This record gives sequence, C-alpha cells and structure tokens, in this order.
Amino acid sequence: MALNARPARVGMFGGAFDPPHRAHVMLARAAVDQLGLDRLHVLPTGSAWHKSRDLTPAEHRLAMTRLAFADVPAVLVDDRELRRTGATYSIDTLRELRAEHPQAQLVLLMGEDQAAGFTGWRDWQEIARLALLGVAGRGTGEGVAALRALPGVRLETLQLPQMPESATEVRRRLTQGQDITELVEPAVARYIESHHLYKNTDDD
Repeated sequence: MALNARPARVGMFGGAFDPPHRAHVMLARAAVDQLGLDRLHVLPTGSAWHKSRDLTPAEHRLAMTRLAFADVPAVLVDDRELRRTGATYSIDTLRELRAEHPQAQLVLLMGEDQAAGFTGWRDWQEIARLALLGVAGRGTGEGVAALRALPGVRLETLQLPQMPESATEVRRRLTQGQDITELVEPAVARYIESHHLYKNTDDD
C-alpha cells in the first residue's frame, strides 16, 4: 500500500424507501462526492421499529430502490435488512459491515431530523464508535448541534440544497391522483403506476 493511501470509506444509508424519492438520490450522490465514499450500501429497512404504519411489501420497495439508485456511482442496493427476521436496527448492520470491511472507515448517513433523535437509537454509543456520521442538513442545524454535544461522536455534514421531497408527500399525492414526476425518478414513477401502489395509503 502506498504511504499516502487512505482506508476505504464504506457508507451505509438505510431507510424505508417507501417510495424512494429524489431527495434520497441527491443525498446519496452528495455523500459519494463530498465524503469520498468508495462504496455506499443503500439498505431498504425490514421491520422498522420506529414506523407506526405498515410498510409497502419488501419486494416492491427493493425494486423501486434499485431503480432509483441505478445511476449513482459506488452504490450497492443491499437487501440484508429485508432478509433479517424481527425488528431492524442500524447497529446490527454496522456490525456486519465492520466484519466485512475490517480496515475501512464506516460512514452512517442520516438526515438532520434523525440526528436530533440519535440518542434514542439502539446502542447509539457503539454506533458512534463504529462509524463516522454523515449528516444531511435541512437548514435548521439543530440535529448537527445535538450530535456535536455528544462525547465520542465523529461527524461530517453534507452540503445539500433545500429538498422539499418526502415519501409522505409522494404517497399523499398518489392517493389524491396528483402528479409525482418532479418528486421521484422516472423509472420509479413508472413502477408505481404499473403496480398500482399507494392508491389507498394513509399518510404517516
């Protein structure tokens, strides 16, 4: 290895992706570019402990995620959390990634709203030991400030434009028969239409 070679950077980006939208894709592109990720595992969640509503079946969320991130360099859509039984926790996946990439620097991506509630995550102290946190801000700064106040947390922020897209808004528009073409990738919109998804879904 060359003297100036750095450890590989392996990112983890989990979410329901129900459905994946353009803000998700923008975050992934920014993380690869700004954080210098060599690989980014994009992981549709299985049984999400923090979701109060039923998720769209896993096979549809996985298919849409593959379509949404198909053109993002370094992304690997990873289905391990969908194959896991029981509730899905980020710490379990991080432990697996550490075993698979023992020399890499792990980077866990999250939005600023998630960052604000980070101490509610299972084994958050171990997460902080295993991974650098890559936080995509939404303009308030509160989540980043909360993380900086925690001992042992390493973080980097991602510079992103304001992104109004949300999965809740996509689902709301679909239930009302409204257009979603500016919110999701074209292939995802076609998949939703062809499989008649989100026709009777309540907002969360």
